[in-house]
Amino acid sequence: MSGNTTVRRRWIQEWDPEDRAFWERTGRRTANRNLVFSVLSEHIGFSIWSLWSVMVLFMGPKYGIDPAGKFFLVAMPTLVGAFVRIPYTVAVARFGGRNWTVVSALLLLLPALAAAYVMEPGTSYTTFMVVAALTGLGGGNFASSMTNINAFFPQHRKGWALGLNAGGGNIGVPVIQLVALAVITWAGATSPRLVLGIYIPLIVVSATLAALFMDNLAPMKNDTGALAEVLKERHTWLMSVLYIGTFGSFIGFSFAFGLVLQTQFGRTPLQAAQLTFVGPLLGSLIRPLGGWLADRWGGARITLWNFAGMAAATLVVLYASSQRSLPVFLAGFTTLFVLAGLGNGSTYKMIPVIFEAKAQNRIAELGISTEQAAAWSRRMSGAAVGVIGAVGALGGLFINLAFRQSFLVAKTGTPAFASFLAAYAVCAALTWTVYLRRPTRSAAPAPVKESVHA
Repeated sequence: MSGNTTVRRRWIQEWDPEDRAFWERTGRRTANRNLVFSVLSEHIGFSIWSLWSVMVLFMGPKYGIDPAGKFFLVAMPTLVGAFVRIPYTVAVARFGGRNWTVVSALLLLLPALAAAYVMEPGTSYTTFMVVAALTGLGGGNFASSMTNINAFFPQHRKGWALGLNAGGGNIGVPVIQLVALAVITWAGATSPRLVLGIYIPLIVVSATLAALFMDNLAPMKNDTGALAEVLKERHTWLMSVLYIGTFGSFIGFSFAFGLVLQTQFGRTPLQAAQLTFVGPLLGSLIRPLGGWLADRWGGARITLWNFAGMAAATLVVLYASSQRSLPVFLAGFTTLFVLAGLGNGSTYKMIPVIFEAKAQNRIAELGISTEQAAAWSRRMSGAAVGVIGAVGALGGLFINLAFRQSFLVAKTGTPAFASFLAAYAVCAALTWTVYLRRPTRSAAPAPVKESVHA
């Protein structure tokens, strides 16, 4: 590779971010520009994905849907969003990052327009479920965006870049909750279509900006074989479990928090809306810090301490839930959001480092060149980002189903929180056993030279 950037009709033909001269000359500027508009598109995608976490706040008694039905309604987008992340990841390699960003942004018009059409009393529950499923398309935007941005940045900048990209996307959750709060405050809880009236134009704007200012990377094109290869890697599945614990918690709690406040603590839609955005906002803002800390101290170390903190916060929430203490509950739950966001950044940073270490092993074992090893690492980590993101999103489904069952059987969220505590203990044990007890490159700070136990 020459190290020059050749652009033809928005296709960059050569890309080598590990070449310092290339990176300083043109790579950094190009990568940062794509990052900015990727964040915008992903932000809107997250907002639409979490649309029904706020739509249920507008669904009063006239809608005839009980709390269990509402928990299932907000779980549907997480299920669909998890499954579409795999094809969305493949689409980046098949069609190009810029091209797919435009298409995936425009696809968000389907759930937004459908929700604007059906959101009124008298609509059947089945119809609401179908429209909620459509919003799962917004969940796919995350996987394609992260896969795309992963290819633009050099190894030592991936933690920061992926954290910023994901954090900017995650913040779409509290933003739409703030929009809903504004609508409920000024127009009442009977005007859900005003929320869609704000977001439909924003979808068009994000798609237009992506078309004008983003690029496709030709080296990624037709590289769909990496997906099949990465599915055979055990680290893909181990990291998926960890990401269920971090991102699954973030998205699941984001979707369910307002309903928990209404169901367990008797909050009105306005009172719930005034509280729901705080946790997702803090969790989103802190995600880049998780990536930065992982760059500095090692992803597994930060992830392990993060799960320990999440377990401690869950104990606080368990106590508050059993005592029905809203202030303590809010403090514990907000801490869970913050730690989930931090863990999102640290676990995602582990992915490219794992495959970079395995690529170095391939140089010695297979006698391939450094350039070939770097290309393999980018292919595998890009595909792994999509798979792990897809499996991790299923955590949001599990959380909402756990809440649904908990309130159906016990009329409280306490049993659900007990199950979350057990899950965090499992994730902490897995992190220690695989990535710290036997040190790996993924577990250590960058200066430490260690090998991956494949």
